[in-house]
Amino acid sequence: MTLTLRTFRGADTAEVIEDLARLRIEVFRDWPYLYDGDLDYERRYLADYTTGKALVVAAFEGETMVGASTGMPLMEHADDLSTAFTGTSFDPDTLFYCAESVLLGKARGQGIYHQFFAAREAHAQAAGFTYATFCGVTRPDTHPARPNGNKPLDPVWKHFGYTPVQGAIGHLSWRDIGDTRETTKPLQFWIKKLCA
Repeated sequence: MTLTLRTFRGADTAEVIEDLARLRIEVFRDWPYLYDGDLDYERRYLADYTTGKALVVAAFEGETMVGASTGMPLMEHADDLSTAFTGTSFDPDTLFYCAESVLLGKARGQGIYHQFFAAREAHAQAAGFTYATFCGVTRPDTHPARPNGNKPLDPVWKHFGYTPVQGAIGHLSWRDIGDTRETTKPLQFWIKKLCA
């Protein structure tokens, strides 16, 4: 599979929001997110990526988007994730939030995930941010939907230079597959200092 990466910033991201919404719904249905998403919610959530210093890095097979990664200043995110850093030594104004990376299974194993991180980090550094950060949902080891042999992505994130921030836990709500209502989930933040 031959993939090309394209970067969209500000108002230009509007042209890929629908494709990004569909990808998020499809990819996040899998473990560990188990997200039961819908397009109306996605359109509202992703509207923030059409303004400010946000970006979308998208992977295409021909004209078909098969993966995407987003980022924005943490303080511009609609959900108040910056409160996760209360009591830490990090100033939220210095943090660029690497929000999501979604990639269809057929496009994995080609280094695209690494390119997503590199593109967002370069964007954050050019915009004057000191750190790049992201968060990942944490599920209990006993969760009934946990796949057999599931391995956490911690080694991958450490390989990319990120470390978990002790005590920095964000909270987001969504409806899991099979549930009738949203529930709040904890998300562990990871951080990387950008080169000076």
